[in-house]
Amino acid sequence: MATFLPPSSHFYANVSNQILKTEINKLLQEEPILKGGLTGISIRTASTGEVLYEHNGDVRMRPASNMKLFTSAAALSVLGEKYQFRTEIRMDGKRDGNILKGNLYLKGFGDPTLLGEDLDQLTKFIAHSNGITSIEGDLIGDDSWYDDVRLSRDLNWSDESAYYGSQISALTVSPTKDFDSGTIIVEAFPGLNIGNPVQIKLSQNTNYVNVINQAVTVSPDGETDLSIDRKHGSNTIIVKGFLPIGAKKEKEWIAIWEPTQFVLDFFNQKLAKEGIKLSGNSKLGVTPKDAKILTSHLSIPLSELLIPFMKLSNNGHAEILVKEMGKIRKGEGSWEKGLEVINEQLYKLGVNPETLVIRDGSGISHVNLVPANEISKLLFNVQKEKWFPTFLISLPVAGDSNRMVGGTLRKRMESLNVKAKTGTISTVSSLSGYVETQKGEILIFSILLNNLLDEEKGKDIEDKIVKIIAKHK
Repeated sequence: MATFLPPSSHFYANVSNQILKTEINKLLQEEPILKGGLTGISIRTASTGEVLYEHNGDVRMRPASNMKLFTSAAALSVLGEKYQFRTEIRMDGKRDGNILKGNLYLKGFGDPTLLGEDLDQLTKFIAHSNGITSIEGDLIGDDSWYDDVRLSRDLNWSDESAYYGSQISALTVSPTKDFDSGTIIVEAFPGLNIGNPVQIKLSQNTNYVNVINQAVTVSPDGETDLSIDRKHGSNTIIVKGFLPIGAKKEKEWIAIWEPTQFVLDFFNQKLAKEGIKLSGNSKLGVTPKDAKILTSHLSIPLSELLIPFMKLSNNGHAEILVKEMGKIRKGEGSWEKGLEVINEQLYKLGVNPETLVIRDGSGISHVNLVPANEISKLLFNVQKEKWFPTFLISLPVAGDSNRMVGGTLRKRMESLNVKAKTGTISTVSSLSGYVETQKGEILIFSILLNNLLDEEKGKDIEDKIVKIIAKHK
């Protein structure tokens, strides 16, 4: 008499994997959005790293902001979770009572979280704790911690005035606690009457930015048609168009041209506000080694900086971290040295740098090339690092409406347990991270969609793929 044994767990796993492959392949074949495009997918188990599915997994693709997964992992490895950026106030010359007969130095060390209120505290310390009321010398801004290359080499000129293309300096300031360093917020409100100029408000009171207001208030039944742009290579911001009476304010983040000078102007005004008179000029320079330190400010630790960096996909943070790693490990705060460090760290984290082309830390470059299999490999290997909990908590959480939790996934996949990094540049959409399946298993995925006619429509494809993955049994 024949004996029939029940199917093994291995049998069920094979069936489940085959269903996964069949459903994803069907989606890829039938989705019209993907016609003529290029798709790379890699899916692994979080427990063993076994590849359950891949489609063009070893094909190099533009990752967009999925590049930030590499940057953040390298930064945690090189700098550490507790790493803080500092800003120093130093002086040379001599004190004569309340008079500083010498120069005052504002030296930056790359802090992307420096706020106007932090500069307030520094000036208050100078005035009240140090008792300085007059500076018979110059105010010198020192950004020499990094090189003077402000923009990554593949950034489009048309992006340099946008907040996501902000210039990188070791001495920079942010308008809010989103920490969009090197930017200023321009707000536009309707005037009181039809025909009045639109009212303009800047997040920082500064003489460094010139606003040309050509926008007009129109009747309440008119349409909002407003543009806020900065002229390339200048700090002239032009506001054009129409804003109806009763309309909501319009807001735009604009990147500053030469942010170090902007900080100097801003700081000079704060000195004056505290009653500190400057007889000399405000200019760039290098702090002498023997200059005496008066006070300093420390940023939040890297573990906290990763929240706005990864949740909101902040390009400026990525590029600052690249230069900081270059400075700390190679003695040079440049993209060249920083990217060398990233490649070295990726090798230590089990990623093959020889399969990658990395041109920046943010992913804004269209020259960056990364295979989906290498991203999923990174996401598997970092699980054993002591800083992994910090890395994981920095990822956007699908469906969580809190901006600093859900981030760029706060309105997506509300019914799923997904923690993943999004990515978007022209013709590219990406999503890589972790998903919990219906049976409670954690799977790792990387989805790279390239050559799309509409990158925003790629988000729907990614969500559909992740929903299929979540059904895996």
